[in-house]
Amino acid sequence: MSRLLALLFFLSVSVAGCATVSNPGALLDPSLADSQAPEEFTVKLVTTKGTVLIDVVRSWAPHGADRLFNLVNAGYFDGNYFFRTIAGFMSQVGLHGDPKVTAAWAQASIPDDEVRESNTKGMVTFAMAGPNTRTTQIFINLKDNLFLDSQGFSPVGTVRSMKNVDKLWVGYGEARSMGGLGPEQDQIMEKGNAYLEADFPKLDQILRATISASR
Repeated sequence: MSRLLALLFFLSVSVAGCATVSNPGALLDPSLADSQAPEEFTVKLVTTKGTVLIDVVRSWAPHGADRLFNLVNAGYFDGNYFFRTIAGFMSQVGLHGDPKVTAAWAQASIPDDEVRESNTKGMVTFAMAGPNTRTTQIFINLKDNLFLDSQGFSPVGTVRSMKNVDKLWVGYGEARSMGGLGPEQDQIMEKGNAYLEADFPKLDQILRATISASR
């Protein structure tokens, strides 16, 4: 098989095996990210530590599930770094590598969801800074963090296997302003991946995120 034919074959297989409906225009216009998610779907994260599958159940957190579905379809998570991974707590991602994209989504908050599931190990939840402030940042609970339930953190899905999540780099920990060695969120928002790649080279990254299949 010629190299060109092999490439075309690879692309056809990749498209056939991926349920994502691309919506790249939403990267700079969140108003276009308005699709309702399926009742159940799986997010496939190809990371620097291997593949991570997140099974999402819309009834757990409808607003959160819809936002996650639309972010993935827009290609928002592609190239994102796990910028805040704290051993024995959680791993956070969702600030885009391009500051223009991050700025476009900064005020695109979604309403809160009722907390219907607990923040046990492997649960995926949107980060927030108070009521109705969820935008693009999500975190994976690295252990049972049940205290987050009463604070309004509503899980949207669960990691199918934590094998590769448990390999994520934890050496930087919390941000430097919080007593750790990690990056500052305001600097990521201002400078994007250039800041992270220059000062925090060991961070792990999402190479590609897709809606791989229904559960």
